[in-house]
Amino acid sequence: MYAEKVIDHFLNPRNVGCIPEADGVGTLGDPSCGDYLRIYIKVRDGRLDDVKFEVFGCPAAIATSSILTEMVKGKTLEEALQVTDQDVAAELGGLPEWKLHCSNLGAEALHQAIRDYLFQASQHR
Repeated sequence: MYAEKVIDHFLNPRNVGCIPEADGVGTLGDPSCGDYLRIYIKVRDGRLDDVKFEVFGCPAAIATSSILTEMVKGKTLEEALQVTDQDVAAELGGLPEWKLHCSNLGAEALHQAIRDYLFQASQHR
């Protein structure tokens, strides 16, 4: 049912946790009824210097969150904003169709974290 890469990222998730004093935070989902994801970013020189996540969800939610952090670390903000949920699923080798809508929240949560960073930066000018 799941690709080998999905299982690897579920059993050995990368970049789990929060970033104290994160530059941006994005949250998506509802912990009372399903998958819930929070992405933390640290930005240096217009690039994602660090990306961490906390997730409440199924194996696919954990795997997609984990691989997303690896995919975008080091990218510019503009490059990271181009990453889609489909890109994340493809990087994992695919997800079952019935898992795509609920467990692949990463790209949108990342985009929220970047927008949060950009908003905060605009307030400090």
